[in-house]
Amino acid sequence: MVRVCVCVAELQCRQASVVQLQEELRVAKVTGGAASKLSKIRVVRKSIARVLTVINQTQKENLRKFYKGKKYKPLDLRPKKTRALRRRLNKHEESLRTKKQQRKDLLYSIRKFAVKA
Repeated sequence: MVRVCVCVAELQCRQASVVQLQEELRVAKVTGGAASKLSKIRVVRKSIARVLTVINQTQKENLRKFYKGKKYKPLDLRPKKTRALRRRLNKHEESLRTKKQQRKDLLYSIRKFAVKA
């Protein structure tokens, strides 16, 4: 997909013009306009959706940049995963050991023996 950098104001302007065109086409539909205008309605609807998609994507991208590295993030910016995966301990929490367990690991580490042939 081609990425074209367009400012949000320009996109909103384009959206307004396309919506205006859609209204004109709807009026033409009711008043019994030409078939060429009626077939254009679908194309206009798709172009509105395209513009809105780009606006929403840029908005979400900007939010992701803003919240990157912050302690709390909005729910829709967090990874979806599954319910169980979200509740699981993270790597750091999983690796933590109590003082007692650290001491046990130190004192009773795995002994390695080799039989001399």
